[in-house]
Amino acid sequence: MTYVKLEDLEDASDLLAALAHPIRLRIVAGLLDGGCCVGPMTECLQLPQPLVSRHLGILRDAGVVTVQPEGRNRRYEVIHPKAAALVAALLGDVEAPFVVAEAG
Repeated sequence: MTYVKLEDLEDASDLLAALAHPIRLRIVAGLLDGGCCVGPMTECLQLPQPLVSRHLGILRDAGVVTVQPEGRNRRYEVIHPKAAALVAALLGDVEAPFVVAEAG
């Protein structure tokens, strides 16, 4: 039997804790195809801006996303490769939540 280092398990546990909320999973899933500012996220997720910002803060503190100023806005992007791979694997073929259908 092979044992995994405790520090590796702690890192994995921290990542899972950061992703362990449906809103945070939706945010990361929506960011997999590229970055997004909070305004469009709140619109697509149909959630209040303070709630989305709070979850983005948790993801940022965990090192899952990064934020870059973009004019007066702040653009968020996924930077943690394991988080991106995990969320993509969990979702499979589910459409990203930030995709807005074009009026037709």
